[in-house]
Amino acid sequence: MRKIKLTVEYDGSGYHGWQIQNNALSVQEVLYKAIRKLTGEDVIPDGAGRTDCGVHAYGQVASFFTSSNIPAEKFTPALNALLPDDVSIVSSEEVDEGFHARFSAKGKHYRYIIINRPQRSALWAKRAWHIREKLDIKAMNEAARLILGHHDFKAFCASGHNVKTFDRTMFHSEWRKDGDLYIYDIKGDGFLYNMVRIMVGTMAYIGKGRLTPDIISEAIRSGDRNLLGITAPPYGLYLMEVFY
Repeated sequence: MRKIKLTVEYDGSGYHGWQIQNNALSVQEVLYKAIRKLTGEDVIPDGAGRTDCGVHAYGQVASFFTSSNIPAEKFTPALNALLPDDVSIVSSEEVDEGFHARFSAKGKHYRYIIINRPQRSALWAKRAWHIREKLDIKAMNEAARLILGHHDFKAFCASGHNVKTFDRTMFHSEWRKDGDLYIYDIKGDGFLYNMVRIMVGTMAYIGKGRLTPDIISEAIRSGDRNLLGITAPPYGLYLMEVFY
C-alpha cells in the first residue's frame, strides 16, 4: 500500500465546494471517480481544506492510499485524462504513509481578488468580486497589517463552525494593486470558517470609507462579528498553496 499526494488546481464555479455532498457535485467527488476509474479502487481522497461553493484553487492538496503500481508521477497525466477541464492535477508524488493532506499541513496561503471599476467584467465575472466604488488601498493595507500576528479571531468566524479554539497566527497580510485588480494575499497557520471572506468584506468597507481600520483591532479584542463588514462572495477567493 502506498500513499500519493496530489496538488490540484480547479475553477470552483461549477462545484458545490471541495467536500462530497449528497445532492450536489463537488471537486472531491469528481477526483474520487477519476481515481476509481484509473485504479479500480474505491478510495475517497483527503483534502487539505474544505473550500466553499464557488471558491477556486491553484494549490489544493489531496492524498490517498493505493495498491496500484502506477508510478507516482504518472498519476498526473493519467488522472488529467479522466478529469473535467475545470479540474487539473498539477503534480503527483509518493509520500510517507503517515502524511495527511489536512492534518499534516502547517499553514495555507489564500488570495482574494477584487475588480474595482464602474463596469462589470465579462472575463472576471466568476473569478473576482466586482466593486464599483473607488477603494482606498492605503486604508485597506493599514487594516491588513492589524491582522498580522497571533490573535483570537472569533469575530472573523461565521456561524456553523465546529472548532473549539479561535486562536490563529497570520504571518502575511497585504493588498496590492494591478490595474483594476485589488489583490489580497494572506498566509497563516490555519483559518476559520469564512475567515478570509469576512476579512475581505470588512476591508472593502474600510476601502469605501464606511469603517475605519481600527475596527479590526476592536473586533479582535471583543470577538464581536457584528462590528465587521459583510462576508465577501466566494468566487474571488483562491487557495494558493498549502505548507507542510
